[in-house]
Amino acid sequence: MKIAVFCGSSSGNDPRFVETTKALGKYFAEQGVDVVYGGGDVGLMGTIADAVLEGGGKVYGAIPEYLKSKEIAHPNLTELHVVKDMHERKAKMAELADAFVALPGGIGTLEEIFEVWTWAQLGHHSKPCAFYNVMGFYDPLFTMVEQMRDAGFVRPQYVDMLIKTDQAETLLEAIRHYQAPDRKWR
Repeated sequence: MKIAVFCGSSSGNDPRFVETTKALGKYFAEQGVDVVYGGGDVGLMGTIADAVLEGGGKVYGAIPEYLKSKEIAHPNLTELHVVKDMHERKAKMAELADAFVALPGGIGTLEEIFEVWTWAQLGHHSKPCAFYNVMGFYDPLFTMVEQMRDAGFVRPQYVDMLIKTDQAETLLEAIRHYQAPDRKWR
C-alpha cells in the first residue's frame, strides 16, 4: 500500500510535530506501507521521508522543477518525479497513492487534502482521506467542516467519510477498512 502524506515544509514550533511524524513514518515502514509525498527534504516532509527510509520502507516524491531547489529535493528517495507544476505534482501523487493523509502543515497541506477530498466526493476516486490530528491540530478545522454540514453545504456522508485520528494503528486500520460513500452526483 502507498499512502500520500501531505504535511508542512516546515517543522512547526513544537517538537512533538517532528516526534509524532517520525513515529508515524517508522510505523508505516514496519507495516510495509510506502509513502508518496511532495519530494522535499525540509520540515515535516523531510522528517516523514527519512523515518520511512530509515525503517526500510520506500518513499516516492513528486516535486515541481521550480521547487526542487527551494524545498531542497530529497536526495535519497526510492523514486523522485520532477514535474512541471503543482497541478502535475498533485496528479502524480494521486496516481501513485492508495490513500491520503494530512499531517500538520500550512495552507498547501490544506489545499492538497481538500482537493483529494473533493475528488472523492465527486467520485473521481474512492480512496480514503484522513487527518492525522496530532495534538488536536485540526480540531478547529473539524468544527468549521461541521458548521458547513449543519448549514447544508456539505452532506453528512462526506463529512463522515473523513478519517480523523491521532493514533497510527487506528489510522492504518481505518484506511484498510475504508468504504467510500456514494459519489455526489451519479
